[in-house]
Amino acid sequence: MRVEVLASVMDQSLDSIAEKMRLESDAVIINQCDSLGYEEKKKNGHLLRFFSFPDRGVGRSRNEAILRAKGDICLFSDQDIVYEPGYERAIAAEFEKNPDADMILFNVIVEEERRTYHITRREKVHWYNCGRYGAVSFAVRRESLLASGVTFSLLFGGGARYASGEDSLFLKEFMAKGFHVYKTPVIIGREQADGSTWFEGYNEKFFHDRGVLYRYLYGNLDWAMALRFLAVHRRKLCGQAGLRQCFAWMRQGMGEAKNPRL
Repeated sequence: MRVEVLASVMDQSLDSIAEKMRLESDAVIINQCDSLGYEEKKKNGHLLRFFSFPDRGVGRSRNEAILRAKGDICLFSDQDIVYEPGYERAIAAEFEKNPDADMILFNVIVEEERRTYHITRREKVHWYNCGRYGAVSFAVRRESLLASGVTFSLLFGGGARYASGEDSLFLKEFMAKGFHVYKTPVIIGREQADGSTWFEGYNEKFFHDRGVLYRYLYGNLDWAMALRFLAVHRRKLCGQAGLRQCFAWMRQGMGEAKNPRL
């Protein structure tokens, strides 16, 4: 069972990013830069393919990687992820243990300020708790992914109109089409933060964009899920503006999603 990393990066070189991420598997790397290009190399028996495009946007680059994937298991990634030794074997082992799984979510350790989840046990993922997982935790069977027809939104994520959420929408749509998603406490990597392209703190834009996302994710349950989100994370998120103001910003985003000015 071959694992293939599908990485979205910016202004990188093949050798440096492979070394930085500690790649021990096949990989498709989409490099957002100012030119077109392609190169490949073999490293310890694994094929690394490096595509350069002038187009911007994390959703676009992830979709480009999907089109070029060849592995049995696709593992989405970013340039600031550093993998644990043996991650390929660990991922393959989880899929072998759970043949019912079309996708498995893994632990990737991030800084406390940016952490949205920590998996402590193996269980199924449901629609009401799919909004907390980043794409770098996703490992998906390529055959299931292609059969689903699901791609990443070009409206959400780094380089798009709304700051984040393309991963949550991807996950929800994948499950809505009947594919099975599980999670496991296995740690496969760590984030070595080098400056986020979208996160600028818990400000008006953060909550506005989150409101737009919640409308897309939850429909008429957007208010209830927004209040739940703010109540659970009140101390972390609402310390400066206060819960009432944060909810008002989210409501503005929900209203925009109902009547998008695109």
